[in-house]
Amino acid sequence: MSSSNQSSPYRPGSLERVNDRPGTVGEMFLAQVALSGPREAYRYPDGDRWLSMTWDQTKAYAFKLAAGLISYGLEPEDRVAIACGTRIEWVLADLGVVCAGGATTTVYPNTQAAEVGFILADSGSRMIFTENDEQTDKVLGQLDQLSDVVKIIQIDARTENQPRVDHDLVIGWQQLLRAGESYLEGHPDAVETAMSKVGPDSLATLIYTSGTTGTPKGVRLVHDSWTYEGVALDELGLAGPEDLQYLWLPLAHSFGKLLSVVQFRIGFVTAVDGRIDKIVDGLGQVRPTFMAGAPRIFEKVRATVMLQASSGIKAKIFDWAFKIGRKTKPYRLAGQQPTGLLRIQAAIAERLVFSKIKQRMGGRIRFFVSGSAGLNDEVQEWFYDAGLLVVEGYGMTESSAATFVDDPRNPHFGTVGPVAVGTEVKIAEDGEIMIKGPGVMRGYHNLPDSTAETLVDGWLLTGDIGHLDDAGCLVITDRKKDLIKTSGGKFVAPQKVEGAVKAVCPYVSQVLVHGEHRKYISALIALDPDALAGWAREHDLGSQSSEELIELPELQSMIDGYVQQANAGLERWETIKRFKLLPQELTVEGGDVTPSLKIKRRLVETKYAELLDSLYE
Repeated sequence: MSSSNQSSPYRPGSLERVNDRPGTVGEMFLAQVALSGPREAYRYPDGDRWLSMTWDQTKAYAFKLAAGLISYGLEPEDRVAIACGTRIEWVLADLGVVCAGGATTTVYPNTQAAEVGFILADSGSRMIFTENDEQTDKVLGQLDQLSDVVKIIQIDARTENQPRVDHDLVIGWQQLLRAGESYLEGHPDAVETAMSKVGPDSLATLIYTSGTTGTPKGVRLVHDSWTYEGVALDELGLAGPEDLQYLWLPLAHSFGKLLSVVQFRIGFVTAVDGRIDKIVDGLGQVRPTFMAGAPRIFEKVRATVMLQASSGIKAKIFDWAFKIGRKTKPYRLAGQQPTGLLRIQAAIAERLVFSKIKQRMGGRIRFFVSGSAGLNDEVQEWFYDAGLLVVEGYGMTESSAATFVDDPRNPHFGTVGPVAVGTEVKIAEDGEIMIKGPGVMRGYHNLPDSTAETLVDGWLLTGDIGHLDDAGCLVITDRKKDLIKTSGGKFVAPQKVEGAVKAVCPYVSQVLVHGEHRKYISALIALDPDALAGWAREHDLGSQSSEELIELPELQSMIDGYVQQANAGLERWETIKRFKLLPQELTVEGGDVTPSLKIKRRLVETKYAELLDSLYE
C-alpha cells in the first residue's frame, strides 16, 4: 500500500517551492538575515534576565567563529563536534561550523567518556566545542585514539580567556572569537569563500543515533536534507515570522537540530534554554507561541496538574471543567463556538481551571509539537480538553527528524499527520513504514552493510509498524523489533501498554513491558521521584527511602489500582498481570536509557532478568 502526497494541508505551489529550495543551510540562513536583519532572532538567559540577538548580530558572531575555525585549518566537510547542552553558544557554534563549510558532529553532554571517544574517532572530528571542564576532561581522556583533533574550544572558561584545563589543544571561546576577528582583517572574504565550497550534497551533520541495541551509528545528513525539511515544514504554514519558539530540546538530537534549521527558513524568534528545571519559569518569562517537546514533558505536566487537584473541592472542580472541555471538542474542531448553556459552562471552566494551566505556560501558546517517541492518546486529549493543542510529528534521525507533522488547524488525533510534501511513503506487507525523499540520509558513516540493510532501492526501512488512515495520516503502532509475541502466539505492542499506564497514573515515570514467549505480560515500573516524595509527605513517611517506600503494601495497592485502570482499556492479552516497582528511575548514567531517554529494552531485561523471572513464578 502506498500514498501519494497529501496536498490539503499545504499551500498552493508547495511542491514547486520545495523543489526550488536553497542549496545549503548557510544559504538559507543568509537569506533570512537579508530579509530580517535588524529583527530579533534569538533570546537567551543571562542570570535572571533574558538577552536578545538580532539576525545581523547572529551573522556577525557566526562569521567570527567560522573565521576562527578556518584559521585553525578547517576544510570543507571537516567534522567539528559539539559536546554541550542546549544554550545559545550551541546554536552559534553550529552556525559557525556551517559558515566555515564544515559538518557538525553532535555529542550529548551526558554521554559516557568511552562513547564520546568512539564518536569523535569514528567521525574523524578535527575540532571540538566542549561546554565546560567536565566535557573537556572526557575528550582529553580519549586523546590516544583521537589523532585527527587539532583544537578543543571550551565554552565556559575559568577566566574570560583561559579554560581550567592546561593543554596545548585547549583554547577558550573568546580566544576563538579573537582569532576569527584577526583572520577576517587579513582575509575579509574567507567565510564567503568557504561557504561557496559546499553544495547541496555536501555533508552538513553527522548525528550519532543513541543506540538502544548497540554501538551508535553515525547518520550522514547533507545540506539538501536540511533545507528540504525547512521549506517543507514552512509550507504547512504552522508558524510565521511573528511567532516565538521556546527551544529546550537537546540540540544533539535531530529533532532539536530541525527546529533550529526551520527557524532559518521562517524567521521566527527562538528563546534558547535547555535547563529542564527552568522550563516553567522560562515559559512564564518568555511567553512563547509554540514549543516542541518529547512526550515525557507533556506527561509530566499533566501528572503534576492531576496531583495538585487530586482531592477535595479542587478535584471536583477540575473533573467538572475537563468534562466540559470534552463536550466542547467537536465545536472547536469545527472552528465554532459552543452555544447556549455549554458556552456559559465553557467560559466558567476556562476562568476557574484552564486559564490557570495556560498561564503557567506563558498564556500565549498556540500549539505544542510532540516528537521523538509516541504520545499517548489520553495525554493528547487531556491537553485539548484544557484548550491546549499538542500535535504529533514523526521521523527519524535517518530522515532528518520530521517526515510527518499533523496540522494544528485540522488535527487528526491519534496520528502523526500527513507525509511532508515532496516525500513518498508506503507500507510494506508486514506493516513496516517505508519512506523516500530528500530528507532521507545518504547512509551510515563507515557502515556500508548497515546502510544497505536500511536503504533499499532508495527507500528507508524505518523499523516502525503503522498504517495510513482514510485521510492519509499515519498511525504508528510500535517499533518492529520491540513487538512482543507471547507463548500463546499473541502480538503485543509494548509502547501502547506502557503509554496506557503512564496516561492514567501521575506517579509513574517509566514502564518496561515484558512478555516475549511468556504466558502473560508483566512490567517493571519506575516512579517519578518528585511525585513519590509528595506521596510520602502526605502519608507522614517523608523519612523513608524510595527502597522502603516501594515495599509498602499501600503504595503497591495504589499503583495496582492504576494498572488495573489502564488494563481496562486494553485487549485481554495486552493486560499487565503482574508488575514490580523499581527503587530508582532508569538513567543514562546507569546505562539503562539512551541520551535521548529511550529505554534500552534488551539491556534492562537482562539486567533485571531475575526480577522479571520472579513475576512468572
